[in-house]
Amino acid sequence: APAPADDAALRERLAEAVAACDAPDVVFAVSRHGRRTLVGGGTAPPPDTPREDLRYEIGSATKTFTGLLLARLVRRGALTGGEAAATCLDPGRPAGPHPVTLAHLLTHTAGLPALPAGFLRSGLPAWRTNPYARYPAERLTDAFLHHRPRHRPGTRWHYSNYGVSVLGHAVAAALGTPWEDLLTRQVLEPLGLGGTALRAEGPGTDAVGHGKDGRTLVPPFDAGGFQAAGAVRSTPHDLLTFLEAHLDPAGSPAAGALGAVRVPVLRRGLGHRHVHTVAWFRHPTDGGPMYFHSGATLGQQAFLGFRPDTGTALAAVCGRRFRAGDPFIAGAYAFLAQTQQTQQTQR
Repeated sequence: APAPADDAALRERLAEAVAACDAPDVVFAVSRHGRRTLVGGGTAPPPDTPREDLRYEIGSATKTFTGLLLARLVRRGALTGGEAAATCLDPGRPAGPHPVTLAHLLTHTAGLPALPAGFLRSGLPAWRTNPYARYPAERLTDAFLHHRPRHRPGTRWHYSNYGVSVLGHAVAAALGTPWEDLLTRQVLEPLGLGGTALRAEGPGTDAVGHGKDGRTLVPPFDAGGFQAAGAVRSTPHDLLTFLEAHLDPAGSPAAGALGAVRVPVLRRGLGHRHVHTVAWFRHPTDGGPMYFHSGATLGQQAFLGFRPDTGTALAAVCGRRFRAGDPFIAGAYAFLAQTQQTQQTQR
């Protein structure tokens, strides 16, 4: 475990990182070999409920939960990942010679755009509040069943909230169980994530979101038909529990899946530097790979990351909408890398 002097230095660095975010509410939560340090702050007065006990919207970081869910279903033999998504959604439909599979959807190689047809037109009246709520599940799956991919599935990478959302509905249809129930039974309950939910519960439980100015209040995020891509909201403590399970899967009921989501499945970019698993972005560092994913809603942001070789995890959450040149995500990424380098030096 870190020495007391190390704890003091870590808390000081965390406080500096929190202050640099210039947001109403911020929490940086670090786990080092299972020992947790959480520091919260912000420009807004402290809420009645401590910041570290509130649920924050993690946006696209939800995809790490969805990736673990699919990995667990594959490990348990319920699915293979090679199922044609269209056939899952419409059992009478032929798969065709080059179908979009569940694995394609999860790895952003399905040939789908970031958002489905008609999304901008539908969401524009609520663009600053809840545009996703105006695009329900039925419309999303119908758009997919009528969409013709620009590229053959599996040949090109393009980040897509649309694709991962379709995955959630396809898995639910294939197993005859709502995605929310599958995630709860296969991920949240086995990992003991009692502070994680898929819908807002109100003041005192959920963190308040703010616009880019840090003052304008934003209503709780409604993911509409995009639940598998962005519906999770969680406490900093639960997010650390989730990350700690990835750092040390042994003994977990999801051990096999936790190991599977760390395996590279896709490499792209110059020199194949950008590596992806079914749930995480993976970047190289001097000591070993770093796994991470960020996310944002209309009023909040989150960063999740971990380093197996140093036993370090970081869950950072912020109660302000992303803006150009935003210091939050970049600061959280840099903090995790620098903390790991410091640990290696001390050892």
